[in-house]
Amino acid sequence: MPLHILSKKLWFPPVEEALSDGLLAMGGDLSQQRLLLAYRNGIFPWYEEDIPLWWAPNPRFVLFPQKLKVSKSMRSLIKKDAFRFTYNQNFQEVIQHCQKVNRPDQDGTWITDDVKNAYIHLHKNGYAFSGEAWQKGELVGGLYGVKIGKVFFGESMFSKVSNASKFAFIRMVQQLIEQDISLIDCQVYTVHLESLGAEMIDRKEFQLILKDLIPLAD
Repeated sequence: MPLHILSKKLWFPPVEEALSDGLLAMGGDLSQQRLLLAYRNGIFPWYEEDIPLWWAPNPRFVLFPQKLKVSKSMRSLIKKDAFRFTYNQNFQEVIQHCQKVNRPDQDGTWITDDVKNAYIHLHKNGYAFSGEAWQKGELVGGLYGVKIGKVFFGESMFSKVSNASKFAFIRMVQQLIEQDISLIDCQVYTVHLESLGAEMIDRKEFQLILKDLIPLAD
């Protein structure tokens, strides 16, 4: 099946037309309208240099918040107040750290300046949120993502010290549970998130869940 090339028209092809690796389309822009349309349809962006690539992998890696796993060691760290958690207080600093963090399995970062600015815009308009982990007054870990309806679409996380990103993720999930979030999209498999309870589900099931949890008009 050929790869779809997007223009200025606000549109995405059906996710079933994605390639075997999940790549659905390329091009288009990172306007708020396009990003929100993408998430509503189970599509997310990753950049290749300066080209937007749009993905809808099958299966999909997700976390049902009530299935969050907290290990004994992490429970101990939380009990000892090894980190301090804040919610949505330092979004720009979090995404900047995510942009700069060294990832051994990746060649560079997909978070270009255009991506960073697009998500900062979403944040200012009440769609993108962050969780932060602090130690001795320094931001040492965090994550950010997009919230629509009862779904949180996780985008990226960073850690400057051991366990900081795990702590931030755990506390963020607990925060989202209080907000009645029913699904956290983790996009693609990682051992790190599997250890915290994330699992693979079929793309069709994922799409049905999105339709149930996201209102037609937000």
